[in-house]
Amino acid sequence: MFFQKNLPPWERALRLCIGLVIIVAAFNMSMEPAMKWVAVAAGVVFACTGFIGFCPMCAMLGRKIKRSD
Repeated sequence: MFFQKNLPPWERALRLCIGLVIIVAAFNMSMEPAMKWVAVAAGVVFACTGFIGFCPMCAMLGRKIKRSD
């Protein structure tokens, strides 16, 4: 299944960077193991939405990229 991208390039890069920061921070902070894996999972999801360029929540809200064709 192919999804139409609904994130602009600057937001994709930002999501990817923030997702990686969350993952690294989760492994470097002292917290319960379960909370650590929840944080890692959240970082992975955030980074994946940036990498793919599609955010399901943005799609549910009807967000689209304005094309300059």
